[in-house]
Amino acid sequence: MNLNIVNIETVLNSKWNRNPTGKSIDNISIDSRSLQNNDKTLFFALVGTNHDAHIYLKDLIGKGVRNFVVTHIPDGLESKANFLVVKNTLEALQQIAAHYRSLFSFPIIGVTGSNGKTIVKEWLNFLLSPDYNIIRSPKSYNSQVGVPLSVLAINEKHNLGIFEAGISTVSEMDKLEKIIQPTIGILTNIGSAHDEGFKNLEEKVKEKMLLFKDSEVVIFQKNSDVEKFILPKTKTISWSFTDTTAAVFVSKKEHTHEHTGIEYTYKGNISTLKIPFVDDASVENVITCLSVLLHLEYDAKTIQSRIELLYPIEMRLKVKKGINNCSLIDDSYSSDFQSLKIALDFLESQKQHQKKTVVLSDIFQSGLSNEVLYSKVAELIVSNNISRFIGIGETISTLKTKLPNAIFFKDTNEFLLHLEQLNFENETILIKGARSFQFEEIVAAFAEKTHETVLEINLNAISHNFNFFKSKIKATTKMMAMVKAFGYGSGGFEIAKLLEHHKVDYLGVAFADEGISLKTAGIKLPIMVLNPENTSFPAIIQHQLEPEIYSLKGLNAFLKIAEQKKLKDFPIHIKLDTGMHRLGFEANTIDDLIATLKGNSTVKVQSILSHLATSDDLQHKDFVQYQINLFEKLSSQLMNELEITPIRHILNTSGISNFPQAQYDMVRLGIGLYGVSNDSEEQKYLENVGTLKSIISQIRTIQTGESVGYGRRFMANRESKIATIPIGYADGIARSWGNGVGFVTIKNKKAPILGSVCMDMLMVDVTEIECKEGDSVVIFGESPTVTYMAEQLKTIPYEILTSISQRVKRVFYRE
Repeated sequence: MNLNIVNIETVLNSKWNRNPTGKSIDNISIDSRSLQNNDKTLFFALVGTNHDAHIYLKDLIGKGVRNFVVTHIPDGLESKANFLVVKNTLEALQQIAAHYRSLFSFPIIGVTGSNGKTIVKEWLNFLLSPDYNIIRSPKSYNSQVGVPLSVLAINEKHNLGIFEAGISTVSEMDKLEKIIQPTIGILTNIGSAHDEGFKNLEEKVKEKMLLFKDSEVVIFQKNSDVEKFILPKTKTISWSFTDTTAAVFVSKKEHTHEHTGIEYTYKGNISTLKIPFVDDASVENVITCLSVLLHLEYDAKTIQSRIELLYPIEMRLKVKKGINNCSLIDDSYSSDFQSLKIALDFLESQKQHQKKTVVLSDIFQSGLSNEVLYSKVAELIVSNNISRFIGIGETISTLKTKLPNAIFFKDTNEFLLHLEQLNFENETILIKGARSFQFEEIVAAFAEKTHETVLEINLNAISHNFNFFKSKIKATTKMMAMVKAFGYGSGGFEIAKLLEHHKVDYLGVAFADEGISLKTAGIKLPIMVLNPENTSFPAIIQHQLEPEIYSLKGLNAFLKIAEQKKLKDFPIHIKLDTGMHRLGFEANTIDDLIATLKGNSTVKVQSILSHLATSDDLQHKDFVQYQINLFEKLSSQLMNELEITPIRHILNTSGISNFPQAQYDMVRLGIGLYGVSNDSEEQKYLENVGTLKSIISQIRTIQTGESVGYGRRFMANRESKIATIPIGYADGIARSWGNGVGFVTIKNKKAPILGSVCMDMLMVDVTEIECKEGDSVVIFGESPTVTYMAEQLKTIPYEILTSISQRVKRVFYRE
C-alpha cells in the first residue's frame, strides 16, 4: 500500500489542520496497542458505542505517529500532529479503501454466505496460486472494519483478489460492495448464523446479494430464493445435486472413509472428481471451488490434480502450553505478510513471558520483491521487540543482513535436528509457516505432552461478550471482569491478558494466590481479592493486590500490618452486606467502621461494593431494589463521614442487564463474559467460549443382552456400536451425566452416554453414526451447551465450567 497523505484529503473532502509533508503512508492502523504504529502510519480514531480511540492519540503521538483521521482534535494536540477532521472515521476508512480499490483493475472474487466463506477463500487461494499473485483477506477479516483493512493491502504486483464479506444486519453489504467491487461473486451456504439481524431468510439473502450487483458472474448452489435477487444482466454458474438445469450438475456422490467421489456435468461434458473429504460441508465447499475453476476454464486433469491436494483449513491462532515453561502460538499453516502483522499483534496481546520468539518460514504471494518484502518483515520484527528470530527456508535467509542476531535453517528437518541445542525455555513462541514447510511437526515437538482431551477457549467470543455487556453500560462506567476460579474454568492468565488488551478497569479474583499468579505472570491491571484470608495480607501487599475488607476483625488485622510496613493510601475495598448475608459490614457496624477508618492514612478506600442475591430472578426485583436502596444509604454515609469519593459497585452480570439504573461507578462482569446468561433472549446474543473436546479411543460392537461399564447399568437391547471416550469424572464430568441422561456430539449427531461415567472414560452409543477411532468428540460447547447440562443435572452452569479439571489442557485460539 502506498498512499500520499496530501491526496487523502481530496478523497475525504476534508483539510489537514496544518500543512503535512508529502510523505506516503504504508500502514493504516485502528489499534492504538499495536507495536507496528510509527511515523509512516495513518491512524483512524474509530468511535464505537463504548470505545473512543481519540483518548489514545496523545500516547500515539509519543510513539511517533504523526497522521490521524479524527472526528475532533483533542485539546492540546493541535500543534503536535497532522489531523484530518471528518464526520465519521469508520466511513472515512471505508471511503479510502474504496478509492484505493478503484486504482486496480484485476479480477476480484467476492465471497459471502453464512458458512464456509473463509474455507472457500483459502482453498481458492491454494488452487489458483500457481497461476496468480493473489491478495486475500487475512484470517476472517470480513467485517465493516476488516474488509477495508484487507483491501488496503493490495499492491501493484497482485493480479487476483479474494475477499470475504460478512454482515450481521441490513444496510451493511452496500458499504462492503463499494470497497470490494467484485467481478466474480461467490455465495456459500446460507445458514442460521446472524439470523437475529434480519426479519426473515428472504431479507438476509437479499442483503447478501447486494455484494454482486455489479459482478460479471455469480457462483452459487442453485436455489430459487437466491436467483430472484440476481440481476438479469449477470451471468450465473449454479451447481446442484438434484436440479439438472444447474450449470454444474453433480449426478453421483460416493463415500469412502477418506474420500468422496463425484461425477459432474458442465457444458455437456461429464467428468469425475475425487474429493479428499467426506463431510457434507467440505464437499459443498469443494464444489463451489470447482465451479470457480470451471468458470476460469481449467481442464479436468488440472482440477483433479489440485483438488486432491486440498487440506483442512486451520482458521485459528491457538495458544498452547509448551515444553520448558514456554507458551506456543500455533499459526503453522499460514505464511503471508498481512497475517504476519496480525499474528505479531496477537503475540504481544498474549505473551506470557518477556522473551518473545518468532519461528517463521519463507513468505509466499506477497506481491513484493524479496528485498522489499523482507525489509518490511525486518521492520516488523524490530518494532515488535522480538527477542529471538528463527527463519526457515531458502528466501527468508535474505534477513541475515537485516537481523544479524537471527538464526536460519534451510528446512524444517534441519531446525528439528538442532532443537535441543537452541535451549527454548520461559518464552512465548510464535510458530508461523507456509503449509509446505510442515510446521505442525515443530508444534508437536514444542507442545507439552498431555492426553487428547482439551478445553478450547475462543478468545474472539470472550471479546464479543465483553463488548456486548460493555455496550449496556454508560461510557463513564468502569468494568471489573471476574477471573476467579481459574477464569470460571477457562484459564486465568490468558483471559486476563486479553482483558488487559481490552483495557478493562479491574480484575476480580477470589483468593490471593490467584491474583499472585496473575501478577507474577506480568498482568499489570489492578486486581481485587474478594475473599482474602488474614494470613494472606502480607503477600497481598507484596504483590500490590487490593483486598476486599468485609469485617472489623479483617480491617484491624490489615491496618496492623499496613502500619508495620509504613504504608500510605494502600487501596482497599469495603464490602457491605445488604441482604446476601454471606460477607460484608452490616448496617449496625457502619459507625464502628467509620470510627476505625477516620483519620487513618495507611489505607485508602478505593471502592465500596455489595452483592445482589437475586438479580437474575425478576420475581424478586423488590428485594433487589431493597438491596440497592440500602447500598445507597450505607455507602453515602461512609462517603459523607469519611469525606471520600470511592468507586461504588453492586451490579453483577445479571444486574447489568436487569437493573441498569444501579450502575454507579463500576459493574462486575462474571459468567456473562464466558457466554452464559440466565435470560434466554440475552443468551442469543452471547457467543460460546468453551468447547470441551476429546476423541474416540476405541469402537466395539456388542450383542443384545451384553452390558457396558461398571455395575452393568446399561444392557443392550439390540446389536450396538459402542465408542469409548478418554474423559471421566476425574476430568470434571459428573457421574450423574451418565446412564442415558447426557450425550456427546460426534459428526454433529447426538451419541447418548451409556452406563456409568468412569474416572477416566465414558462410553457412548454410535450405532447410528458413521465414525471411526480418532474422530473428534464434543463433550460440551454448542451442543450440548453448559446451560442444557446444568438444567438436566439440576445445577448451574458455573458448576459445570469450574469442575473441569486442570489436567484437561486449555487451548486458547483466535479466529
